[in-house]
Amino acid sequence: MPRATLSLGDEAGRAATKSQWKFARGYVPGEPNGGLVEEAEGSPARLPEYDDSGWEVCTDLTQRQSRGFTFGWYRTKVTLPETVEGHPVAGVRVLLETCIDDYGEIWVDGECNRERGAVQGFNVPQRVMVTDSAVPGAEHTIALLAVNGPLGAPFGTVFVRYATLAFEWVGA
Repeated sequence: MPRATLSLGDEAGRAATKSQWKFARGYVPGEPNGGLVEEAEGSPARLPEYDDSGWEVCTDLTQRQSRGFTFGWYRTKVTLPETVEGHPVAGVRVLLETCIDDYGEIWVDGECNRERGAVQGFNVPQRVMVTDSAVPGAEHTIALLAVNGPLGAPFGTVFVRYATLAFEWVGA
């Protein structure tokens, strides 16, 4: 199966998808204690309509953010291009492939694939479907929740090791 990727971590990939990453600390950014409250029913930062206009622009996903017990969100909106490496993308399958340090969840257009996009383990690569039939010009919101670990005694920081869009020409 023919396949091409765009790195959302570099300038060329972001330009091709008209995307810009933003970062904010907290389970619910801007809330006291990062929104970490007992019996919280979810963070609105996962939703496409969430206002991240006040978040810091993040040009380097591998830049270490916050130490200790940390939650942080990385968000971007990607616009699917007409072509990738000279091949038309209309109708192709598009996947997001990433590795979030240390634990991560992936939300695409406000939905989390509970089998593949939820926490898989410590620094485990993840791969989820963005769309099974690409429409050039369509916009998709990607929100990554990063959590520092291990949770009982966290060390280091949170960051994204890589994030790519993979375009797969099924049956070609």
